[in-house]
Amino acid sequence: MLKMVDVYSDSPRSFATQSGTDITMVKATQGTGYVNPYCDVDYQAAKKAGKLLGIYHYCSGGNPEAEAEYFYKNTKNYVGEAVPAVDWEEGQNASWGNTSYVKRFVTRYHELSGVYPLIYVQESGIWQVANCSNLCGLWVAKYPSMNWKSWTIPNMAVNTSPWGTYTIWQFTGDNMDRNIVNLDKKGWLAIAKGDSKKSTTAAKESISWKSEKGTFTAKQNLFLRTAPEDKAKHIATIHSGDEITYDAYADIAGYRWLRQPRSNGTYGYLPCKNNRSMKYFGNFSYK
Repeated sequence: MLKMVDVYSDSPRSFATQSGTDITMVKATQGTGYVNPYCDVDYQAAKKAGKLLGIYHYCSGGNPEAEAEYFYKNTKNYVGEAVPAVDWEEGQNASWGNTSYVKRFVTRYHELSGVYPLIYVQESGIWQVANCSNLCGLWVAKYPSMNWKSWTIPNMAVNTSPWGTYTIWQFTGDNMDRNIVNLDKKGWLAIAKGDSKKSTTAAKESISWKSEKGTFTAKQNLFLRTAPEDKAKHIATIHSGDEITYDAYADIAGYRWLRQPRSNGTYGYLPCKNNRSMKYFGNFSYK
């Protein structure tokens, strides 16, 4: 096992290069408006000290896709080198209890980066992120007490179901966030590298979705896809005369795309306009 310390803006800067640790995990962003001013300071210090690296985003509970995009935009230069993680806690989180939020976040982040983040959550909150167990590793928090100021591993049970085990266990959180990692160096770097199955369009463009609720009626056959790009997998064929409801639109790679919320917490994407010819593929009605 490896030893990991996670740090944020109020941590002593010395924690990033802590003697005897193998990994430094640095808070990068929160919500869609905060970047840790010491993120790169701690990151580069840890890198220079020879540490393995991680970065994490703290969820504020706004739109999960927007938060994933914000995290990626502000940390994309670390992708492939650092293991990303999403921090799902009750404090300062307007969506605590929402069981689709984190899955939507990690799905969008994977579309952008080709990497699925680890998920940080307290043991009692695992049920909220259980639908990600086949996608992401688990970073679970459980402490023997708030006075365990030691790297000695507590002798206690940690429930990780439906995960078979944890990737990381954070077992102290008072004077320092101490963690043990159920991987070797090779395993950590493999998570950082990801699977390279990112959405080509999404990775190249900063997509700005504009909120708009309406109904689109197709005037020709169109493909509803898993990502806003013409090479993405088909979800369904939308035939001439069919209607779909949507909640936002964005201009991407020469087309205007509609975003359709789906029952499993993900989205379908449908082109509605050729931005080069200015031709619309259907008609609209608005809520």
